Amino acid sequence: MTSTDAPSFPPVPSAGTGHAPGAAEPAELHGPVLAWFDRHARDLPWRRPEAGAWGVMVSEFMLQQTPVVRVLPVYEQWLARWPRPADLAAEPPGEAVRAWGRLGYPRRALRLHAAAVAIRDRHQGDVPSDHAQLLALPGIGEYTAAAVASFAYGQRHAVLDTNVRRVFARAATGVQYPPNATTAAERRLARELLPDDEATAARWAAASMELGALVCTAKNEDCGRCPIADRCGWLLAGKPPHDGPPRRGQSYAGTDRQVRGRLLAVLRDAPGPVPQAALDAVWDEPVQRGRALDGLVSDGLVEPLDGGRYRLPLT
Repeated sequence: MTSTDAPSFPPVPSAGTGHAPGAAEPAELHGPVLAWFDRHARDLPWRRPEAGAWGVMVSEFMLQQTPVVRVLPVYEQWLARWPRPADLAAEPPGEAVRAWGRLGYPRRALRLHAAAVAIRDRHQGDVPSDHAQLLALPGIGEYTAAAVASFAYGQRHAVLDTNVRRVFARAATGVQYPPNATTAAERRLARELLPDDEATAARWAAASMELGALVCTAKNEDCGRCPIADRCGWLLAGKPPHDGPPRRGQSYAGTDRQVRGRLLAVLRDAPGPVPQAALDAVWDEPVQRGRALDGLVSDGLVEPLDGGRYRLPLT
């Protein structure tokens, strides 16, 4: 990173407001990035033809805020147990929570189960290819609908995850980081950067995402390996540092998230309902423990039963 006492450089536009001085035009980025992807793309199971649209959808749910290395074993087990949406839909939602294991953010498991039920009931068990129908599924937002339509069906959509947004912010607009939330200007830029050809656009979506994951990373970016380093607006401007507040990693130890995780671990490992005493044993502080348990019940991840017992949800 450029130090704070580095020489000044000409100002560059804010992320998503336009192209940085000297930055490449869209067509100049496509060839180098796609060629790099052809050589360096990881062999991930959801990228293989046999994964199908369901495999792509499962991966997209699991990869939200979770690194690939943690997702891989859970993904393989999930698809072995539930190779089709109807297989998952036939089981109680609590089984999805159980199989989710320690991936974190377990509400994703409930949403994926709800999407599987909708796919079974509305789409004859097949993940729809229509973008609007994907967007109408439970738990599917703008990003996931575009990702499934692009990666599974080869369609032309702007797929904007954190990695892609960072690549575009640096290469096209010359800033170190994109805004905290996706803006309309970023969406317009992403559409401008899409190749016209549908199949090429789908590859571009995957390639720009891979570039952000492996090279144009949030920290310790490897510009020496970047296929578009000679036309990156941020690099050409001297890599000016981000002018906003420093980005901090999310804390975990001692938080309600940690307590929730420990409570869920007890419930996942139990073959049936769990007594209150077993849950009390995982965390000493009763107020925080009660708040975490109430939150799990409110989120539909845990069902309270008579006699002070709890279980993963059956409905």
